[in-house]
Amino acid sequence: MKNYQAPSQNLKDRVIIVTGAGQGIGQTAAIAFAKQGATVILIGRTQSKLEATYDAIQSQDLPEALIFPMDLNKATQDNFKAMAEGIYQQLGRLDGILHNATDFNNLSPLEIQTAEQFEEMFRVNTIAPFDLTKACLPLLERSTNASVIFTSSSSAQTPKAYWGSHGISKAATDFMMQMWVQELENRPNIRFNSIAPGALKSPQRKKTHPGELHSELPTMESAMPLYLYLMGDDSIGVTGKVHHV
Repeated sequence: MKNYQAPSQNLKDRVIIVTGAGQGIGQTAAIAFAKQGATVILIGRTQSKLEATYDAIQSQDLPEALIFPMDLNKATQDNFKAMAEGIYQQLGRLDGILHNATDFNNLSPLEIQTAEQFEEMFRVNTIAPFDLTKACLPLLERSTNASVIFTSSSSAQTPKAYWGSHGISKAATDFMMQMWVQELENRPNIRFNSIAPGALKSPQRKKTHPGELHSELPTMESAMPLYLYLMGDDSIGVTGKVHHV
């Protein structure tokens, strides 16, 4: 998939949400979607980081992005409903969601992890993607071709010691993705997939693998063909799968 080349402007006039859009893979994907003609809605906790992504998009004379600052650890169902209503009022449509925002604190054995750590990890990694997808479902149903991408992890595919609440929450998110597929099988215009980014030169990777030689890892841009493929028309019919960069 790294050799995939998206047709020019294959996301033209689409509206796509990207969470965790202030840095890392979220920022890179938001810019990549905008280069393909999409209007991108930038969601993240830090206003200044979202503004940096917005400026990067505007500096290239791409479709103007929208900023929705939101702390996914504290967001409520009402917050997501209000955001979905705002998208409808301002843009009238929604064609995709990239659930990129991910919480990770540290590698540690389960016996010393706390309930508070589990709760925060699940709020950001599992509950927020659920609430956001649910709130936006009426908009996605109106799209001719909608794509929802969740972010998985290698620690979600096979149990790995010390990955604790992060790995467990990501495994739960993958199960949720597959349940959406089964429950909405009568709405084939919406497809759901997950991406496990793997070893990339990203801020998240620095946190999860501090001993790695970060400078020798593939760039985040090298992963964008897969993101563009799953968000665009070429992946119509591909749903319910976990894809690895």
